[in-house]
Amino acid sequence: MAKSKDKDNGRKMIAQNKKARHDYHILDTYECGLVLMGTEVKSLRLGRASLVDGFVQIDNGEAWLHNIHVPEYVQGTWTNHAAKRKRKLLLHRAEIDKLQAKSQETGHTIVPLALYFKDSRVKVEIALAKGKKEYDKRQTLREKQDTRETNRAIAAARRRQRQG
Repeated sequence: MAKSKDKDNGRKMIAQNKKARHDYHILDTYECGLVLMGTEVKSLRLGRASLVDGFVQIDNGEAWLHNIHVPEYVQGTWTNHAAKRKRKLLLHRAEIDKLQAKSQETGHTIVPLALYFKDSRVKVEIALAKGKKEYDKRQTLREKQDTRETNRAIAAARRRQRQG
């Protein structure tokens, strides 16, 4: 009998960057692998990482992930890794070229959205994003609050309908 997969296709979330979805319009997303050291993987298995202030930079045809905090592994020895080192992303050449061309447009950047395990491999979801203006951020919060209030009102009406 085959092993049953999780409802989210074997994805175990490590960290998310919720601030990125608030600060940027997400234009396109990519899933890519990471070149990591052994102690980094062990630290990630403990579920400890931070994507806040992270960004992707393309140098000499290679994509690099900067400012991602992976804390040092507690039981690590002299082979332990630096917590905020730059890490190489594994992408296809066509994807790197496309990202480089798009990111050089005014106001565009590449940000990490999520870090997760997918079938025992560490993957990062990156996004081509365009910065939001302050009024866009307020509009997004207002829309989110309106949908929340609408859903609450619908749920309350359904509860009253079942009781009555």
